[in-house]
Amino acid sequence: MMQRFAISAPRIFDGVIWHRDAAILVRGDGIEAIVPKGEVPAGVTIAERDGMLVPGFVDLQVNGGAGVMLNDRQDVDAIRTICAAHAPFGTTALLPTLITDTPEITARTVEAGVAAAEAKVPGFAGLHLEGPHLSLARKGAHDPKLIRPMEDADQAFLIAARKKLPALLSTVAPESVTAARMTALSEAGVVVSLGHSDTSFATATACAAAGATMATHLFNAMSQIGNREAGLAGAVIDNGGLWAGLIADGIHVDPATIGIALRAKTGPAKIFLVTDAMSTIGTDMKSFTLNGRTIRRENGRLTLADGTLAGADLDMISAVRFMHRKIGLELGEALRMASLYPADAMRLARHGRLRAGSRADMVALSDNIEVRRAWIGGEEVFSAVA
Repeated sequence: MMQRFAISAPRIFDGVIWHRDAAILVRGDGIEAIVPKGEVPAGVTIAERDGMLVPGFVDLQVNGGAGVMLNDRQDVDAIRTICAAHAPFGTTALLPTLITDTPEITARTVEAGVAAAEAKVPGFAGLHLEGPHLSLARKGAHDPKLIRPMEDADQAFLIAARKKLPALLSTVAPESVTAARMTALSEAGVVVSLGHSDTSFATATACAAAGATMATHLFNAMSQIGNREAGLAGAVIDNGGLWAGLIADGIHVDPATIGIALRAKTGPAKIFLVTDAMSTIGTDMKSFTLNGRTIRRENGRLTLADGTLAGADLDMISAVRFMHRKIGLELGEALRMASLYPADAMRLARHGRLRAGSRADMVALSDNIEVRRAWIGGEEVFSAVA
């Protein structure tokens, strides 16, 4: 028999609106309903929580955690470790992300992702392959020796991988991937994201028409808005069909720029939060390696020896607090940026919301916006309460 229980809190955010003095009914791995606390059916066990209950966060760009980088280890245990590392920070669904690497490591990553899906690893929602088909001009921390144009075999590999994975996100640059290839990938169910590109506004807009629906870490490693050329950043903000990830740590993008982008973004596509987290999350590590190069951790920054930013030392609940306290967003909107919007961008219909039919991926937050508990599919995976 499937488990059935209820959790109540003074405030519940379902991804769209707030409910007061209500309870979430859980059956099996899903949400049955949100009801007034006094209407929980007789015989159903109810756990009362302080603070608020909100949808679990969805992170579409996670390179590592708990000392593990996907680029270093491509197996189920590595994926399990990365997913578990982010649960204490409210992330209940994520895409482990492979930074530009060799074809062999990319193939092993897909094999590990397929195995993780079969093993039903808690929190695993699919894969994000960030590269290798990028622009050298906007390589960021990606190894230039491994960046290359997409060929027929690469396109076929991605299409075959998508058939075996729950979801697949591919970051590409128009300099290395033609619009026709983007169309083929999109039609096969791969979510195509534009990033690490110095492309023009016109080309980026054409790529969106060809099937690209997302941009990777808005403003970072992309052509900027200028007085005579709006670049990829401008195309993302202007085009209502392009979703965009944002690293909200106050380091990757200036707070004033974030505010301008939020006010200017054309919908229905939205800007959503990503962590771009590295292996440092959940550890006290001071450095690690990527493609043989040392990345140092200092004062909230992760950098190569030349000062180039290399991912982020960021967790999702910190990004939510940043958007609420520093940028001034209403808390519900900051929470949507961490849950509803990325779920919709990635077409994860059962994630990012608390409503009938959704997965019971939930987070209990204190009134001070600290993670107290987290559930994935109705199972508690983290508790800060003894």
